[in-house]
Amino acid sequence: MNNNIQSQAVTKYIRLSTHKSRRVLKQITGKNCNEAQLILKFMPYRACKTIIKTLNSALNNISKENSNKIDTKRIMIKEAFANKGPKLKRFQPRAQGRAFPIQKPTCHITIKLEKK
Repeated sequence: MNNNIQSQAVTKYIRLSTHKSRRVLKQITGKNCNEAQLILKFMPYRACKTIIKTLNSALNNISKENSNKIDTKRIMIKEAFANKGPKLKRFQPRAQGRAFPIQKPTCHITIKLEKK
């Protein structure tokens, strides 16, 4: 009998670059949820705020699937990754009527949890 319970949460079109999100997600992969929340709370990066929301959403998803009380100490982050989203294309005005293109990146953050 397989006793593993899994859940995931996806946050899409976040105005962060994938590179900056991945450096935070790499830190919490493989940790339990309580430890990951503590790490994210004290990290100085902007991506942490969004990742905490995604992690809480995944925790809520796991508790919705199972009506009984879930022990968060036993829930591990199985996978945490960021994929590229579409780029917002803008122009910055420059001297003598020129325009300089700006590409604002977006990303999709996915967190998968597993209870052993």
